[in-house]
Amino acid sequence: MPNTVRSLKVTYNPVNEKNTFTSGDSVSGEVTLDLAKECAVDALLVKFKGKADVLWSERHGQTTVIYHSKDKYFSIKHFFIQNKNQKGDDNQTLLTNHGDTYNRVVTAGCHVYPFTFQIPFQTMPSSFQGSVGKIVYMLEAKLSRSMRIPTKDSTKINFVSNEDMTSDPKLMTPQHESKDKKMKVFNSGTVAMDVDLEKTGFFPGEGLKVMASIQNDSSRNIKPKYCVYRKHSFFAKGRRRICTKDLLKEVGEPIPPSAHEKFTRVISIPLDVEPSILNCSIIKAEYRLRVYLDVKYASDPEIKFSLVILPAPQVPAVLAPPPAASGFGLEPFGSFVPPQPAAAPMPMDPPPPYGAYGMNPPQ
Repeated sequence: MPNTVRSLKVTYNPVNEKNTFTSGDSVSGEVTLDLAKECAVDALLVKFKGKADVLWSERHGQTTVIYHSKDKYFSIKHFFIQNKNQKGDDNQTLLTNHGDTYNRVVTAGCHVYPFTFQIPFQTMPSSFQGSVGKIVYMLEAKLSRSMRIPTKDSTKINFVSNEDMTSDPKLMTPQHESKDKKMKVFNSGTVAMDVDLEKTGFFPGEGLKVMASIQNDSSRNIKPKYCVYRKHSFFAKGRRRICTKDLLKEVGEPIPPSAHEKFTRVISIPLDVEPSILNCSIIKAEYRLRVYLDVKYASDPEIKFSLVILPAPQVPAVLAPPPAASGFGLEPFGSFVPPQPAAAPMPMDPPPPYGAYGMNPPQ
C-alpha cells in the first residue's frame, strides 16, 4: 500500500552568486508537499533557526563522559496549517493563501507553500563545521498528522557574519617577539631571534610579511622555518577540546655558526582559508604563525603570533596603515586589496561593514 505522503521538500532562493546570507537578509523559498491521496493535516510548518552546537566524549577510567553545549541564536516558525487547539508563541506566524488560511484537508497531488523570513539584525557567527562542533543556520519543514510519525525535511543556508572586524585597532597593530636559547648536550653556544609582523589581520591570499633578525652563536647550522596553522577550540562543561591543523610550511636558508642575519620573508595566506570565528561563546576558529629555528640535536626555539583572517568579500578593500613603528626592520606598509575574481566592470554599492569583536590571547 503506497504512503499517503510521497514527499516533503523545503527549498530556498539564493540572493547572490556565492549563495551566502547575512544579518538582515530575506530568505525566501517554498515547502512542496506531494500527496498520493487526500488527508487531514494537524500542522504544516517551516522553521528557521540558527545555533551553535558542541559534542564530544572522553574516557576517564571506566567512565565515559559526554561533553555537550549549545548556543541558540534565533528560532522562528511559520505555520501554513495549524490546529486551532495548538497554542502558539511569540516567534511564530500563520501564513495564509491570499488572505485565507490553508485548508486542513489537503487533496491529492503536489502543493506549494511559499514563505519569507528575515534574518535577525543581531551579532551572530558565520556558518562553521568542525570535528566536534558546528554553527548552522537551517530551514526545516514539518508535517504532522494524527496518529502518524511527523514527516520532516531540512536544508542549511551559508551565513556570513557582517561584523566590521576592521574597526578593531588590534588588527592593524604590529607584533614583535624575541627568543634566546642556550644550546646543551651535542651543541654549544646560543641562538637568538627577533621577529616582527607588520600587523595582525589578514585577508585570504594576502602576503604575510615576516621580518627577522637571527644571531647564530652555536656550533651548528640552523634553519629558520615557518608554519601557519589553524586552531579550533570547543568549550563545554568547563572543558576545552582543541584541534589544530598545519595549513602551510616554509623553510628558509641555513644560517652558519657565528653569523648574524636579517631578512624579510613574505608568506601567502591560502586563498581558501576560512575566516576567523571569535564571536561565539562555545566555538573559536583561530590562526597562528609559528616561527622556529631548526637546530640539530636540540629542541627548537620558537615564537608564535596570533593571526586574524578576515572574510574578503565582506570588508572594505582598503585598510589604513598604522604609523611606522620603531625597532628592528619594521617600516610603513601599504594597504592590501583582497584578490577578486575577474569580471566585467560594473557599478556597485560598497560592501557592508564587518563588525569588531575581541581577540583571544595566543595559546
